[in-house]
Amino acid sequence: MMKPILLLLLSSLLPSILTVDPPLPSPDGSDFIRTSCNTTLYPNLCFSSLSTFANSIHNDSNRLARAAISLTLSNTLHLLSYLQNTYGNCVDHGCDGPTAVILKDCSENLKDAVHEMRDSMKQMKELVSMGSVQTFRFQMSNVKTWLSAALTNQFTCTDGFEDFHEDGSIKDDVSSRVDDVKKLTSIALALVNRYADKAIP
Repeated sequence: MMKPILLLLLSSLLPSILTVDPPLPSPDGSDFIRTSCNTTLYPNLCFSSLSTFANSIHNDSNRLARAAISLTLSNTLHLLSYLQNTYGNCVDHGCDGPTAVILKDCSENLKDAVHEMRDSMKQMKELVSMGSVQTFRFQMSNVKTWLSAALTNQFTCTDGFEDFHEDGSIKDDVSSRVDDVKKLTSIALALVNRYADKAIP
């Protein structure tokens, strides 16, 4: 038989055990970002890239999607500058014709992707929050279409290297850099889809 003192001790501990509050969400919104990122194909990259914006996102799906587009656009612009410099160096140093053509075509693809991302960002900023559901759906359809087109242009860029058999670092270097931007674009598109799904009744 359990001793009275032990019973008293257990009864005094039990209420505190039963009334423990669940952990509160992180005040800076990082939990919200992690949960949102789990819906993307690259959750770890998504969180590591966007968690720095936690204080400005404030658990807002629209702000998170816009931050993702902005980050992707910035990285694409840096990549475009790198490709244009690489193409210039290639031409100046007399690299073979196919290499120069592939780099030029890839740059053109990324220019188109930049325009499409800018259109997406502009539309996200102009969403009609108090307008009709039809208007909102039309606007979100535009954003999704432009981001999908940007992703297609990025894939077209790397497709040009499929028949590139020359040894060297250009193919691997450019393909790796473009692949990084592809992932960020995929993340942005996923977060836009998540926002649209939650916002549309």
